[in-house]
Parts: sequence; structure tokens; C-alpha cells
Amino acid sequence: MVQTETPAPTERGRRSYGRYTAGRLAQYAAVLFIALTLNFALPRALPGGPLKLFGSPEALAQLTAEERAQIANQYGFGQPLHEQFFTYLGNVFSLDLGMSLSQRRPVMEVLGEALPWTLLLVGTSIVITALLGVTLGVIGALRRRKGKGSGLLGGAIVFDSLPQFWLGMLLIVLFSVQLRMLPTFGAVGPDGVVTIGAVAQHLVLPVTTLTLTGFGYLFLYTRSSLLTVLTSEPVQHAHARGVPYRQIVRRHALRPALLPVHTIIMMEIGFLAAGSIVVETVFAYPGLGRLTFNAISARDYPLMQGAFLVLTVMVVVMNAVADATYPLLDPRARAGGAR
Repeated sequence: MVQTETPAPTERGRRSYGRYTAGRLAQYAAVLFIALTLNFALPRALPGGPLKLFGSPEALAQLTAEERAQIANQYGFGQPLHEQFFTYLGNVFSLDLGMSLSQRRPVMEVLGEALPWTLLLVGTSIVITALLGVTLGVIGALRRRKGKGSGLLGGAIVFDSLPQFWLGMLLIVLFSVQLRMLPTFGAVGPDGVVTIGAVAQHLVLPVTTLTLTGFGYLFLYTRSSLLTVLTSEPVQHAHARGVPYRQIVRRHALRPALLPVHTIIMMEIGFLAAGSIVVETVFAYPGLGRLTFNAISARDYPLMQGAFLVLTVMVVVMNAVADATYPLLDPRARAGGAR
């Protein structure tokens, strides 16, 4: 039997872990500040400007310089750039993201309508992606010398390299146009009534697209992690002493191999949230991703900033949750802190 001792937490270890946690929180605060700065700067670097939302090019050409300045000041674009930045930071921390230029409504109201749909899409996708990637990754590692293991490896690499928009369009043509099995666009039926059946039907194709293009990396990481543990010295010694292979895998290989996978799953949420921009646009799904694309197309600066901010916070929070929960799964991290 392979004996694995878990060191008891010590005062020094707790202090070390406390310093590690404080350092990580400082890093996340810095990441958020950088994200806020980029979120402010990038929309303003796009070609075109907010004035194009207020009329056709011909109509805008007839405006005087004073009228243009009046419109810019009304929406805060006439201020010096540094004043716009500090005003933007103050508004963000007070949850006042301004008015959407294209929808003429508060940005928080628009985001509040789209966020639940994205949470449903990304949440469903991450559960299926995690189950599929980890399960197939374990099978691929245990049967690496058989045809099934090679087939899984090849399939994961292929799906991981597929463009999301291409796969989404392929699924639409196959299941919506040819077979007429599933709805093509939206999140509810044509009558606009929200029912569990309609929502589930409209979720199938977007979730399938996100899952098939997202599980490959998790599969490869799980497979590699388990193979590393299986070829480690303690496991090889146990095998040499005649311990049954299934017992070695179940008791001594799976847990240490899957611990780092937990962090990858949390990171995968960020990848899926970013991928939702493409997938929601392809399927006209009314979530944050499609809202972000529409805001970019319309040069709707306040809505663009709000959507990017929410997506950024989702990614940062998931990484912070991964850091915070890892020591709960691995007591050695609590005992030793950051080394």
C-alpha cells in the first residue's frame, strides 16, 4: 500500500498561507484595475465615434461644430480624457454605468436582462464540459495503449481546434435546417413566453458548440496529469509490490491527478464566457456575448464598457474562487502555504 501522509497545519504554515492569500488578492486587484483601464481605453480607440449613433452620415455632416460639441458634452465625451477616466472609475464603484447610447436605457438595466441568459448558458456548458473532459481524460489515460485511447486523443485535438462560429453554423445547418429538430435562434419560442421546454430546446445547440470546442483542453490536461501520477515513483513501487492496478488508480492516483484539474475547470469558465460572445452572436442568443457584439457594432461606449466589465469580473472571480477553494481540497496547501 502506498501511504500518503498529510502534514498537519502549523502556525508557520498558516502565516505563509495568509501571506500567499494576501499576495493573490493584491494581484487580482491589480488585474481588475488594468482591466478597468483597458475597458475604458479600448472602446475609445475604435474607428468611428459615438456621434454616428445620432443620425445618418448625411445628417451628421450638417451639424455645426457647436452642435457636435453639445452632443458630446451631454454624453460625457467632451471632457478631457483623464476627467472621463476618473468619472468612469467613480461611476463603476457606485454601479452607475450610465445610459446605453443605442438603447436609450440605463446600462445596468440592459445588463440585468442579458446576464441571467449568459449565466444559464455558461453554467450549463461548464458542468457538461467538466464531466465530459475529466471522464474522457481519465479513460484516455488508462487506455492510452488501446485504440479507444488514441481515438479519444485525436478527437479531443480536432474539436479543440475547431472555430466556434464554424461549428455553430454547421450545427444550425444540420439540426435546424436539414433535420428540423431544434430551433435556430433566440432563447424562447416565437410567442415570447418563457417555458422550461422552450428554454431547454434553445440551449441545446449553443451548449453543444461551447462544450465541443471547450472540453478538449480539459481532456488533454486531465490525461497528462493522470499519466504523470501513474508513472511516479510511489505508484511504480506499489505496482512492483503486486498492488492491483485498479486499487492503485482508485486510491492513489485519481485524487492527486485531479486536484490541479480543479483550477483548470475554474479557468475554463473564463474561456467559455469569452467564447459566449461568438456563440451567442451565431445563435442570436440574448446574453452578454451578443449584447457585447451589438455594442461594439453600434459604438455604444457605455454598454460596451459595462458588458466587458461584467465578463472580466466573472473571469477574475472564478480564478479567485479556484485559489480560495484549492486548499480545502488539498490540506497540504493549508499546511505549507505558498512555497
